Amino acid sequence: MNWWTSHLLALLIGFCLDLLLGDPHWAPHPVRAIGALIAGLERMLRRLFPKSHGGELAGGVVLVLLTLLIPTGLTVLLLWGCWLVSPWLALGVESVLCYQLLATKSLAAESKKVYDALKAGDLKGARYAVSMIVGRDTQRLDEAGVTRAAVETVAENASDGVIAPLIFMAIGGAPLGMFYKAANTMDSMVGYKNDKYLYFGRAAAKWDDVLNFIPARVAGVLMCLGGTAAGYDGKNAWRVFKRDRKKHKSPNSAHTEAACAGALQLRLAGPSDYFGKRVEKPYIGDDQRPIEPLDILRSGRILYATAFFALLFFCGVPLMILLFP
Repeated sequence: MNWWTSHLLALLIGFCLDLLLGDPHWAPHPVRAIGALIAGLERMLRRLFPKSHGGELAGGVVLVLLTLLIPTGLTVLLLWGCWLVSPWLALGVESVLCYQLLATKSLAAESKKVYDALKAGDLKGARYAVSMIVGRDTQRLDEAGVTRAAVETVAENASDGVIAPLIFMAIGGAPLGMFYKAANTMDSMVGYKNDKYLYFGRAAAKWDDVLNFIPARVAGVLMCLGGTAAGYDGKNAWRVFKRDRKKHKSPNSAHTEAACAGALQLRLAGPSDYFGKRVEKPYIGDDQRPIEPLDILRSGRILYATAFFALLFFCGVPLMILLFP
């Protein structure tokens, strides 16, 4: 068994483990370790670099380099050591790593908590549940607002939580998957355009944009296919995807959201509150029907179908070519 076959098998096994187990919060997780690393590096670099715009920019560049190098390098060393002992040991360890870098089931499960609270008539509980998976203020959201926020986060995070890491792991195994998750986690922690991170987090935000440029567009196309396979309006998904996929300040955030909105015949996005401030954002999709809590479950079905298409194209087909040339 060569390395290429091994890492594709590890990705396939990891994908299945993710669907079966989701994210075990009690177990050690590499993304949480990356988060702790970023927090520690930030404290150190802010002490080392001058408190000026130039100093913060330089510190942010060093943060990017160290955050990418350390987890990726440690993953390479770990798998290399396992491979020296046994290729089967390397396959097992890499399978666990691939599993931990995917978030298909956990994304669907966390959004279902919002649906369960709404179904039970517990709006306060639904607001709390959705606050765990979105960055906006949720305290004053009505039922439609809570539902919309949950659908949007499933659609948007389908790209950086599932499709993008799957693509990177299909190309370079768990080390490249760890490289991607390090960049993505760094952006989620410091990539803000506020007073604290406008300069320090700029390099992290730009690098995340670069890494997600192609995967986000691939994920949007796959979500159109996923919407069709899940039994929703695939033709409308493609129409809205082409029209609305650039309606976001980030070059990568609206692609899957547009495809999901079209598939479900909904209007998503629009003005939202962040940290007590109203942020005007364009709408995505068309208001063809009122949004309802069941749309949270529907978005989860589209997520699963999209993930299966990604697995087929980027893992299944190459694996079949290698095993049966």
